Amino acid sequence: MAVLNKNNSAVKRIMQEAKELANDPCTDYSAAPLEDDIFEWHCTLRGPSGTEFEGGLYHFRIVLPAEYPFRPPSLMVLTPNGRFELNTKICISFTNYHEEEWQPAWGVRTAIIGLQGFFPLKGQAALGVGSVEYPVSERKRLAQLSRDWVCPQCARSNLECLPDPDNASNDQLLHSHSTTSRANPIPVLHDPSPPSHQSSSETLETRPDTPDVSSQSSSSSTSHEVHPAILSEASSATTLIPLNRSPQRPPVLLDTAICVLLVLILALLCRRIL
Repeated sequence: MAVLNKNNSAVKRIMQEAKELANDPCTDYSAAPLEDDIFEWHCTLRGPSGTEFEGGLYHFRIVLPAEYPFRPPSLMVLTPNGRFELNTKICISFTNYHEEEWQPAWGVRTAIIGLQGFFPLKGQAALGVGSVEYPVSERKRLAQLSRDWVCPQCARSNLECLPDPDNASNDQLLHSHSTTSRANPIPVLHDPSPPSHQSSSETLETRPDTPDVSSQSSSSSTSHEVHPAILSEASSATTLIPLNRSPQRPPVLLDTAICVLLVLILALLCRRIL
């Protein structure tokens, strides 16, 4: 691949558009420059819905001039389609045949969307260099065959370059789900505390004067649980029972040390007096 002058205005513009198309893909087309020549792009376009081209996928070349974006590109369709000649520069309003109508604010995306709009034109509006008129039945047949057509340079079929929206979204969802599952496995939570109805029944057993609410409830109906208000009252009554704790006595070692100290003090006093 030739070394590119990134200070060149055309190179900078082409690289910017390639990045934008890669970051913002569309289900109606896919386009990218060739690895060895960024001034030549290959694009796969979906046939307009509601026309004889619906379901078809069409591969074409976009050749950008050295003065791009101040001069328009050239378009050449490669896939048999029944609307445009093959490997022939197409004469439409935003190509090199009408440079006076081209605007530098337009780009590769403009050319792709414009070409899709020219597919269903008929009669006088469809005339021009590179245009052909095939019967509707033949265009429908070519649309079905176009899906498996392989570009000799890209070595990929049109369906591989531009998958159907349903298949593409399903593949993306499966890939996202598998990636998320590997990155964030679902944790298994274990609750160390026993169920609330068990702890409440155990609390009730500590008070002999409290009626056994759980046994009454189970005898009346096996499908009903103890009312939360009754359990709350019983639990609060149980927790309010004061506990009479005996005051802690100082340790034996501390008592012994104090006695020894008093004996020593008395001995010293007696010695001085005598």
